[in-house]
Amino acid sequence: QVQLVESGGGLVQAGGSLRLSCAASGRIFTIYYLGWCRQAPGKEREFVAAITWSGGSTYYADSVKGRFTISRDNAKNTVYLQMNSLKPEDTAVYYCAAKNRRTVVADTREYDYWGQGTQVTVSS
Repeated sequence: QVQLVESGGGLVQAGGSLRLSCAASGRIFTIYYLGWCRQAPGKEREFVAAITWSGGSTYYADSVKGRFTISRDNAKNTVYLQMNSLKPEDTAVYYCAAKNRRTVVADTREYDYWGQGTQVTVSS
């Protein structure tokens, strides 16, 4: 099992920045992808960004490319999501997620472990 705990959400004005953190524990050595997904009210959960735990390759949804940066600190077993130039449409609950298999990174249905979520609200 893998446990994921997010932190860093909050309220920010449009154009502002936030950094989310996700601390992983448990069978971390089984993780292939560690990333972030989000869910806005009335919408399906969507992929945001992911990083391979071992090699550090990164993947982004088109909607956040150039604005968000995912990174990891293996020594701290933590992944970060730096969010810049935030827009009201970025408002959502952000979930840290992990999967053990090298499958389609953007398919949220294939993630094996989920954090409890952290709210990000961007005001206009």
